[in-house]
Amino acid sequence: MTDLGLYRHLDEMAPWNDRLQVLEVIGVADEAPDVKTFTFRSDNQTWFRYKPGQFVTLELPTADGPLMRTYTLSSSPSRPFSIAVTVKAQAGSIGTRWMFDHLTPGTHVKAYGPAGDFSLHSHPAAKYLFISAGSGVTPMMSMLRWLNDCAPWTDVGFVNCARRPEEIIFRKELELLGSRMPGLSLGFMIEERSSREGWFGHMGRIDAIRLPLLAPDFREREIFCCGPDPFMRAVRGMLEAAGFDMTKYHQESFAAPVVEEIPAPFAAQARDGTAVPVEAATPIRFSLSDVDAECVAGQTVLQTARASGVRIPAACEFGLCGTCKVKKVAGAVEMSHNGGILDHEIDDGFILACCSKPLSALEIEA
Repeated sequence: MTDLGLYRHLDEMAPWNDRLQVLEVIGVADEAPDVKTFTFRSDNQTWFRYKPGQFVTLELPTADGPLMRTYTLSSSPSRPFSIAVTVKAQAGSIGTRWMFDHLTPGTHVKAYGPAGDFSLHSHPAAKYLFISAGSGVTPMMSMLRWLNDCAPWTDVGFVNCARRPEEIIFRKELELLGSRMPGLSLGFMIEERSSREGWFGHMGRIDAIRLPLLAPDFREREIFCCGPDPFMRAVRGMLEAAGFDMTKYHQESFAAPVVEEIPAPFAAQARDGTAVPVEAATPIRFSLSDVDAECVAGQTVLQTARASGVRIPAACEFGLCGTCKVKKVAGAVEMSHNGGILDHEIDDGFILACCSKPLSALEIEA
């Protein structure tokens, strides 16, 4: 029986904030082979405010300890009483396999977020083109669902690539939206036929010949791309070769940039390229844990916290997901992030522990 006592008007509820929250699983659905959608509601009856295309970080309580995993939301903020992530269990995946085995309706997990700037709301345009492969369809689905609810007349090209027909995630819903959104143009492409169902559409891999067939006016559109890194590199190279204005190209990736480490105790260089020694260690006080620590030159606040037994949750560890956001009460840091923190949060004293190095003695709320 449905508990109608759960119903509250939106203006009677507080919005979900961008720090730790507890979520309850309220639904699990199969989408494709090894692909499931997990739907959550807030454990304290808040409503979900986020941009379509953003992601959350889930803290999975595995037997080996908490495991942080970042997933894009496939749901739309136009339906603010629940959120959903759609995940594919790869052969070597640990977190997703744990979710498949343990997350059932009624299960509770901790979550951080939302975060990320991969959203059409950050790049408004008259015409869009969403290009995705595999589970990279999830942020595109979030944005398309929002458009269907709020601006169904929008001109959108939607291109999705999969290995076989049955692996096209959200295919039935996409075809239904295609019949309801007059400005939506769907294009599916598969690599190989299947014995499970017939296929009469495009086959092969997206390239300079097939893209104009799927989206003839792609040069006039704001393009969003998400999928495996080789797929995104291929799309990017194809667009550059076609003379596309790359300021209108946006891609989502959780791969860490390659950074050459500077061994401690050297964290700077002179003009002639030689390493310049710096002070060996900087004091950091973690006030909530009542721990005083020493940060070795070249280390981040997160590394120092771990070495001192102070737990700061972290997922991506290169300044993108925002999970390791903490309040800096005193001191100065050098922070090189990748969009995981907003300007007003920095103004309020927050830092990302994973990519912040002390410039002076620090006091951190952790």
